[in-house]
Amino acid sequence: MSYKKTSSISEVVKNYGSQLLRFINGKVKKIEDAEDILQEVWYQTSRLSNIDQLENMSGWLYAVAKNKITDLYRKKKPESLEDHTYEDDEGKIQIKEILLADDTNDAELKMFKDLFWDQLMKALDELPEKQRNTFLWHEIEDMTLQEIADQEGESIKTIISRKGYAVKHLRERLRVLYNEI
Repeated sequence: MSYKKTSSISEVVKNYGSQLLRFINGKVKKIEDAEDILQEVWYQTSRLSNIDQLENMSGWLYAVAKNKITDLYRKKKPESLEDHTYEDDEGKIQIKEILLADDTNDAELKMFKDLFWDQLMKALDELPEKQRNTFLWHEIEDMTLQEIADQEGESIKTIISRKGYAVKHLRERLRVLYNEI
């Protein structure tokens, strides 16, 4: 590829857009994250006052993209029940919807919910108290992680970490039930 100085953001987007998106998409889990990162790269590029003076546009773009990918993983949100879905005939259904659904006319759903809640409570009992409380407050009582941090007098990072450990443990313990869905 021959070196050519670019003088406008539209030329940069045209020349590097698709290959940069492919690069980013290969490093993240969701296409939505890749598109968001690419948009941030373009935004940062658009703020350059000396775009035509960059010696290596490609290198600069990839460096910005790598930094944005790193930022994404640093601020990775803890998972919640809403993150877990399965595909039915009409589209995606969230596990939380199943667990909170009315099961009065569906014996199979009632049996699954009873089994799930039983297994969930056993798995929660295995967790250290602070992890269990963080999970319950966030998932069941709908407290924000910041509210939990404030209540516990802990940093948000500590609360995120606790929630992450709890989710990891619960996912492992409930994997069999999740796979049955």
